Amino acid sequence: MADSFEGRRQALERAFYPASAASYRQQLRLREAEQAAVPALREASGIADEALLRRLAGLGIRADTLAALTMIPVVEVAWADGRMDARERDAILRGAESAGIEPGSPSHGLLRLWTEDRPAPALFAAWREFIAALGHELDAGERTRLAEKILGRARAVAEAAGGARGRSAVSPEEARVLDGLGRALDATGAA
Repeated sequence: MADSFEGRRQALERAFYPASAASYRQQLRLREAEQAAVPALREASGIADEALLRRLAGLGIRADTLAALTMIPVVEVAWADGRMDARERDAILRGAESAGIEPGSPSHGLLRLWTEDRPAPALFAAWREFIAALGHELDAGERTRLAEKILGRARAVAEAAGGARGRSAVSPEEARVLDGLGRALDATGAA
């Protein structure tokens, strides 16, 4: 009888959602997952901005991948010239591990993906919003230390692939991204 009920339930679902609506069903599931992620992100990050939390959840950031969010500036710098050099990738992953992001963790896995495929620009924009919101939660000393850490990691990645054969250690594209990061951190009072 249970098999009969399950068959009828599936038939009803197919009738309710025609095959052409498969993407709609998927969108509903994703929206539900994003909505469920917001409270956990709020608690893990301490951020109260509901719109920002929804954008982060929409970009795939979850409480268990929040640590990867701290590495977005180094990913952005590494992709500044349109490609990820193997030395940059290694520097990012080593830096992540030294920051406590363990290999095999969800954050490390997400970070590895970002080093293989360039993230959408929306991720970098969301990071800037995240850092601005976080800046309001920190005192001046904490903001300064955070800015030093972020810019130091980003500069180390930028220098990882440069400096060979008389080239500058930081490419012009990477320098522009570093300047943009500095401005974003200045806007929060962190730099």
